[in-house]
Amino acid sequence: MSDQTLSSLSSSIIEVVEKAAISCYDWIGKGKEKDADQAAVTSMRENLNRMNINGTIVIGEGERDEAPMLYIGEKVGLGGMEVDIALDPLEGTTICAHASENSLAVIAFAKKGGLLYAPDVYMDKIAVGAGLPQGVIDLDNSPQTNLSNIAKAKKCAISDLTVMILKRDRHNDLIAKVREAGAKIRLIGDGDVAGVIACTNQNTRVDVYMGSGGAPEGVLAAAALRVIGGQMMGRLIFKSDDGQIERAKKMGITDLSRKYTAEEMARGDVIFAAAGVTDGYMLQGVKKQNGKVFVSSLLMDSASQKVTKTTSEYL
Repeated sequence: MSDQTLSSLSSSIIEVVEKAAISCYDWIGKGKEKDADQAAVTSMRENLNRMNINGTIVIGEGERDEAPMLYIGEKVGLGGMEVDIALDPLEGTTICAHASENSLAVIAFAKKGGLLYAPDVYMDKIAVGAGLPQGVIDLDNSPQTNLSNIAKAKKCAISDLTVMILKRDRHNDLIAKVREAGAKIRLIGDGDVAGVIACTNQNTRVDVYMGSGGAPEGVLAAAALRVIGGQMMGRLIFKSDDGQIERAKKMGITDLSRKYTAEEMARGDVIFAAAGVTDGYMLQGVKKQNGKVFVSSLLMDSASQKVTKTTSEYL
């Protein structure tokens, strides 16, 4: 199995995310976030356990005492190539529950040791698309400095830039500083994997993603950026009063303030896959027509530097 490539798993990986997306169909717009998420988790776990892999969940639904399935450290698969797996069975649970845009089933694979292994905490993030000078963004810079550097690199004014930020109270200060700098802001309610990827897609007219969100989504977005280009920086955010720091140290994280690049969060060959649950700028959502189910998905493979979009049909 040592010479087996991640690319050989592509069809199975696509099936995992497509079936997870389909499992959410009956919960779209029903206002029941937990039920939608549970359906996706159950489906993804069942199909991962049918794959010929020796997989370890390194970014998942939480730690074992909090998540009964797809918890960090859980082993999946029938045996075979050793892989690390980062996943979000339903990225955008609220989006799905409200039948809004950009809800996805998402997963990333890397060879063992390839994905950042961290407790389920928040991550401070900043990301931009491809074609900009290395180091144009930095988490230690002020929003004003980052926006000034991006505008200079893009040969435009800060007022021409659009920043995507999750609409959360914790971002009120960030939002104020971005507006003070003169940039436009596009607020989103949920779904920051799609949010990070949005800054790599010219059709979205988003120049930079800023703000804090889940570390799982950060690692997943980093895996996607490894293929489609762009820069990202993330730093884990720890609370000192609930054991997060101690758990991080047990996982081998010694520098709690370290800034991780996309290449450090997702090393070596990686595969990122997503399937649309609801319609969005990345993918169309699940559709049922004439007794058939249609689901759109994409697969990003760093080895081939290819992005493949597919629409599959299920009975």
